[in-house]
Amino acid sequence: MAEQAETLRRTPLSRDRILRAAVALADGAGIESLSMRNLAQELGVVPMALYKHVTNKDELLDGMIDVVVGEIDPAVPDADWKHVIRGRILSARQMLLRHPWASLAIESRNMATPAILAYLDAIVGTLRAGGFSANLAHHVMHAMGSRVLGFSQELFDTSRRAGRSGATDPEPPAAGFPPEVAARFPHLAEIATAASHDDASVVGQGCDDQFEFEFALDLLLDGLERLRQQGWTSAHRSR
Repeated sequence: MAEQAETLRRTPLSRDRILRAAVALADGAGIESLSMRNLAQELGVVPMALYKHVTNKDELLDGMIDVVVGEIDPAVPDADWKHVIRGRILSARQMLLRHPWASLAIESRNMATPAILAYLDAIVGTLRAGGFSANLAHHVMHAMGSRVLGFSQELFDTSRRAGRSGATDPEPPAAGFPPEVAARFPHLAEIATAASHDDASVVGQGCDDQFEFEFALDLLLDGLERLRQQGWTSAHRSR
């Protein structure tokens, strides 16, 4: 192992090597641990050596995003549009599960990176080849939103809920409403424990994160197939 590490340190520095080392560092210690100094130390070089390949941390993050987006499975040839898009979106989701920092990094960028643009362009291309009009494909991309990249913002994501002390509230809403809250919001209280799947879910105890994602994805895809068959266009929508 020591010899392998030494061999890696002697490998000539390149943009690809820097980006993959940065991804590994973010995977292991979190994106907040990523700095040019820490990355240089990981690579066994001085920080200034990195700037010959990436001009700043923003460019580094863009490159890291493109590296992980490149892990999304390519389209399956000769398959129907729904099968292709479902497979690619679920592959994107698996990529984000391998790299938990990536969704926030993607959201933080002011402009989409080249790999994301290529992926989105391919998704639209699949829709067009599957018989969707340009008009309907436009609205499809809006409807899919971040889900097309493998994630969605959940209403009951307890990691975003903070108590008065500023710490994350350890009790997700589905764990059981206090009686006074249940009385005020009876419908939420009713559905909170209507399903039980995965205690580690980010959408709250009692909800299976993967199941909920696929459930909503399939609803969207089935609805889009009906619109495609109807030749739907926003020019004829009711207001």
